[in-house]
Amino acid sequence: MTAAQRIELMGCSVDNLSMEETLQTIEGFIATGQPHQHVVVNVDKLVKARRDPELRRIINECALINADGMPVVWASRLLGKPLKERVAGVDLFEALMQRSAERGWRVFLLGAREEIVSRVKGLYELKYPGLAIAGHRNGYWKGEAEEAAVVEQIQAARTDILFVAISSPKKEQFLGRWQAQMKVPFAMGVGGTFDVAAGHVKRAPRWMQTSGLEWFYRFLQEPRRMFRRYFIDDMAFFGMLAREMWRR
Repeated sequence: MTAAQRIELMGCSVDNLSMEETLQTIEGFIATGQPHQHVVVNVDKLVKARRDPELRRIINECALINADGMPVVWASRLLGKPLKERVAGVDLFEALMQRSAERGWRVFLLGAREEIVSRVKGLYELKYPGLAIAGHRNGYWKGEAEEAAVVEQIQAARTDILFVAISSPKKEQFLGRWQAQMKVPFAMGVGGTFDVAAGHVKRAPRWMQTSGLEWFYRFLQEPRRMFRRYFIDDMAFFGMLAREMWRR
């Protein structure tokens, strides 16, 4: 990664890479065998990071940071730092599962409910013959001892790629605490991606993805759960953007 490829938006760093450039970067990470942490930033993550300095530190120290959300891409253009494109976490997950089958990378699936993560494992083993699922586990545990056992399980599986389907900021904090010990060449937080991959949650139509309305489609599926996030907490994004534009 070069300095020219990394920009700063509202206190968070973002790598200005296309999907293909992102995949090539990840392939390079895995070839080294050294641990690398990935994160995506969207409106919700930028708002949370503004309020949580520790989360912001974890994000900015990640080896790879993609923009997942058209509003972030649009904001980059308004601020004179145009990103090449959105690299959605769910699309990157799909591309990496396919590439893992082709390259022989060992994948560990961590997160969501047991029936969801087990279904994702089964579906993708059928979809991509030869895919090596090194292990899988649900995203629920209690206490430091059980968390340490999860870390040991991942490390013992000789994992090349770890997908963590836990909500923010818990997944970023988990990887921030343990990535150096797990020594996974590429660890990626994927939020609700397992629910989409398992067919439990529907993805928005393509036109809604490209027009920045994917969040609204998600809200329509889970209005009670998502109302506060989208219509209260994330409204702070507009104030953040206005302040950044004023400073230009």
